Amino acid sequence: MPGAGERAYAYSKACGIIGKSFVGKRLSALGGVSRLNELDRLIFPLQSKDLPGRELLSDIENRIQGRTVKQILAIVGSYANPPELLVHLLRAYEYSDLKTCINYLSGGVKTSPAFTNIGRFGTVRFEAFPDLAAMLLETDFAFLLERDDIKEIAKAAAGANVDTVNIETELDFHYYDALIKTLNSLSASDRIFAEKILAEEISLRNSLWALRLRTYYGKSPKEAGTALMDIRMKTGTEILPASDARASLDLPLDSRAPWKGWRWERFLNPEKPGVQWYADPRYFQNAASEHLYRLALRFFHRKPFSISAVFCFIKLKTFEEDLLTSVAEGLGLGLSSGDVFDLLEVQR
Repeated sequence: MPGAGERAYAYSKACGIIGKSFVGKRLSALGGVSRLNELDRLIFPLQSKDLPGRELLSDIENRIQGRTVKQILAIVGSYANPPELLVHLLRAYEYSDLKTCINYLSGGVKTSPAFTNIGRFGTVRFEAFPDLAAMLLETDFAFLLERDDIKEIAKAAAGANVDTVNIETELDFHYYDALIKTLNSLSASDRIFAEKILAEEISLRNSLWALRLRTYYGKSPKEAGTALMDIRMKTGTEILPASDARASLDLPLDSRAPWKGWRWERFLNPEKPGVQWYADPRYFQNAASEHLYRLALRFFHRKPFSISAVFCFIKLKTFEEDLLTSVAEGLGLGLSSGDVFDLLEVQR
């Protein structure tokens, strides 16, 4: 485990970065932005660029992600032996990029997508795309190569058109299962707040996935149930993060009243007078994201020098990345930053 000096340095450096980030009170600085070049100057005052609209949008999104990853790497890499929990959080970018690769190949796209460079913590050999075997052999993802659907994707010359839902579900399970294992290796003092956030995140992720599968993919409650992450967390009393999602499977998608009493009911879109209600997964996702952001913001300073504090730092930075990217995309579509905040259910 890291010593006192490493912990103090990492926490102090994280506080300095958060103090300049667009979270907490600094969210309000985004409120008056109405043009993409204004956002660029606000986020990158010394590196803003004079580019045409669509070109600027793509460029600023890349710089937002690049800055986020660089800042997270600066904290995680400050430990002589970085805690595995923090390393695995960083590898969320790797999981996301791998999903993109699989979807590209399933659709017959052989052009390599852009990849996020997480430095020495990366394991997948993305430069070998589109050769899945070369990318994944002797990595933690080698188990995918034994799947029949992955074999079909790997050998198809013009795209396999494979339903990748089950592959993504397995990758999600793999990611969160590994996170929990690394979390359990920490002391109670180090994991207390990370454990609470992670338990709620997995429950909300399962609930959102169940809602999306039923709404967007037309899956039956039984089919959606098989795609949930059945992960157990031992936190004094055992938590089953899929139980809340399972409790929602038989609730109607066109009537809100039966959802009353469900644990995450407050994150469902509200009813509007004279309008038929339907469950909106995007509304739920935005409200859940706001909730998890607030938890991370609340807990960041609760246990200084703990691994949980840096866990919260990483969560805050990835929230900021998602928010800034959404604001940039909204401005590119002619919306104001305030409109984007309203759509995302973010409180300034």
